[in-house]
Amino acid sequence: MATNPSVPSQPQQPLQFSQPALSQEPAPLSEGQRLIGVFFAPSKTFTDLRRNASWWAPFLIITLFSVLFVTVVDQKVGFYKAAENLIQLQPKQAERLDSMPTDQRQKAMQMQATITKVISYAVPVIALILYAVFAAILYATLKFAASADIKYKTLFALVVYTRLPEVLMSILAMLSLLAGVSSDGFNLQNPVATNAGYFIGPEGSAVLRALLTPLDVLVIWTLILTAIGITCISKVKRGTAFGVVFGWFVVVVLFRVGLAALTS
Repeated sequence: MATNPSVPSQPQQPLQFSQPALSQEPAPLSEGQRLIGVFFAPSKTFTDLRRNASWWAPFLIITLFSVLFVTVVDQKVGFYKAAENLIQLQPKQAERLDSMPTDQRQKAMQMQATITKVISYAVPVIALILYAVFAAILYATLKFAASADIKYKTLFALVVYTRLPEVLMSILAMLSLLAGVSSDGFNLQNPVATNAGYFIGPEGSAVLRALLTPLDVLVIWTLILTAIGITCISKVKRGTAFGVVFGWFVVVVLFRVGLAALTS
């Protein structure tokens, strides 16, 4: 009887070991890399905030240069003169002071100088509060308008980091004062010609000054960084992020213009 040929055995396949998937998360950045990255690689810095939302390093740098700037103002201009220059930009208040007897005006000006000095040295604390408020407004807007998947602490850290370019304003102002710029036209609130409002003196339009001063190169830079950062720490589209950030900026500018119109 014929027998069926045996079925040839299948060759054994070598064992396959799957390679682990490469992580899509970028390598963590050091604090120094994050600080430098704000100026040269902002997306990397802001993306890293999702890993670590620490904000103390940029805030300490902002505080340091703020205190240095105020110290130079105290030495080179004096807070009496700085306060007097600010009052000259508010016609109604300047007129009220000028109508006082000399001794009363002197006391009032001394009080203004003291208040200006205290507020100037307290700017970092005041700024921190404003950062928290701004972050809260952005957080609420993004949650409501874009249903953004975003954490408040990460957004707050982003706001602090994006304020680093404003340190350049303190540096430029200090250099100009140390170089011997006249204290007569020094404006403590707008010390550097990075916006058109800088060139509008006491005799100019307060409303126009209020409109042009916020249109500052460094301020616009920080707003652009904020919008970019929002896209890095959330899934919000870039157009939406820019719309939210600059939409609120327009609201603030209009409020400043309206206040100037009422008080000038």
